[in-house]
Amino acid sequence: MNEHKTQQSRKEEHPLSNAISRFVQPGPKRLVSVLAAAAMLGGCAVQPVATTLAERTAELPDQRQAMYQNQEALAGPVTLEEAMARALKYNLDGRLKLMEEAMAQRQLDLSRWDMLPRLTADAGYAWRSNELASSSRDVVTGQQSLAPSTSSARSHYTGDLNLSWNVLDFGVSYYTARQQADRVLVMGERRRKVVHLMMQQVRQAYWQAVGAQQLEAKVEPILKLAQEALDDSQRIEKEKLQSPLETLNYQRQLLDILRQLEAVRDELAQAKPRLASIMNVPPGDDYTLAAPAGFTMPKLPVAADKMEETALVNRPELVEAGYNERIGLDETRKALAKLLPGVTLQLGANFDTDNFLVNKAWDNAGLRMSWNLLNLLNAGNIRAAADAQYEVAKQQRLALNMAVLTQVHVAYRGYLGYKRAFELSDKMNDVDQRILMHTQNATRSNAAGKLMEIRAGASAVMSELRMYQAYGALQNASGQMMVTLGLDPLPTAVGGYDLPTLRAAIAEHEKTLVEPATQVQ
Repeated sequence: MNEHKTQQSRKEEHPLSNAISRFVQPGPKRLVSVLAAAAMLGGCAVQPVATTLAERTAELPDQRQAMYQNQEALAGPVTLEEAMARALKYNLDGRLKLMEEAMAQRQLDLSRWDMLPRLTADAGYAWRSNELASSSRDVVTGQQSLAPSTSSARSHYTGDLNLSWNVLDFGVSYYTARQQADRVLVMGERRRKVVHLMMQQVRQAYWQAVGAQQLEAKVEPILKLAQEALDDSQRIEKEKLQSPLETLNYQRQLLDILRQLEAVRDELAQAKPRLASIMNVPPGDDYTLAAPAGFTMPKLPVAADKMEETALVNRPELVEAGYNERIGLDETRKALAKLLPGVTLQLGANFDTDNFLVNKAWDNAGLRMSWNLLNLLNAGNIRAAADAQYEVAKQQRLALNMAVLTQVHVAYRGYLGYKRAFELSDKMNDVDQRILMHTQNATRSNAAGKLMEIRAGASAVMSELRMYQAYGALQNASGQMMVTLGLDPLPTAVGGYDLPTLRAAIAEHEKTLVEPATQVQ
């Protein structure tokens, strides 16, 4: 009676219970079900997760450390050669271009492997829940002619090792590798371009920072003197010791001087952080610059009649355009190669543990040819598209040639103009300094004399500032000429990439860019 009830309850089980019991039963079915369910749940579980403010804040110390790690600390006053060497070695933009060049080289290494044959190893296990049996049927009578039989084991292991080589894929991969090799050279030229621009920025920022350092101690005394004179004038105005109009005019002149000096001080305060960012020095760090004994006049390394030829040969953009033209030509060849039939050679070794097999291990070889005949109908368009890409690269190179020639003449005229501007600023600064000396020697017993001294001091400071700015602009124009001509700031061969070696190489190179016996005090 109890056994009958048990059987009856089993019959009345819900279909869901039967499904669950089948799911949890041991064996390959359970493994497949678990894997399928896990894959479905994993696919549904991926959702966008935004970083929190706390997480971003926690990352800041590591990011700051990564920005300035493995850098030699500043020791002593910074010279121009030191600033250039640090920019070459530590500037983050330069590091980025160096890493991009290294990444392009790695991609070239990968593309070379695409030209090799494909060696594929395969192994597997097969299982089925029942026999793979089959029978035969008489096509005339429609009756079964043979008893069901099988020639395959329910479970067996397989494995094979195949070597295949497609001639068409090899040709396409060959041209792709050549294109990637040219792209490595393109990244090298882009890094050269970044270095050229960086050296130009260092020249200008360095001399602006030198001017800020030299004038920093001269601005504060004049500001203090002007503020004291303004306070005295306001006291005189309250006590009505002078006519109101005369006092107000005096105060207006003092306020105008204060406004100019405050603008100068703010401008000077930005010079050193700007240079620090190029050298990858923390902007808040204090450092000093090596003050030069005088100004040396830069010299152009190429004669005026040779500038066009030098720029067309050396400019990174033009060299890059030449590589892009070669890439476009290889793209045309690659497009034509894709129109050819593909021939595949194949060699393999196989084994199978199926007990029904007479030979459980065997070798195989094959030759196969495939051809997409529809490509022949589209051959004209494919060739035309590839040729158009090549022509675009050629025209881009010609357009760059014209732009470079224009830049050469504009940069040369700008250099001559900045040179004349510096010479005038130097003479004006000399006159203003002598005016200040004579004014300070004159009487200071009255307000007019004091105002004259303050005005002369402010004029002398601003004149000296304009001289440093003019010299920085001249150095920037000299750097622009180097960029325009495509001349590197370092010799072709450098003994090392450490700071002392870079400083020595840059100092030796800089000697060729200075006119002899033209130092301006």
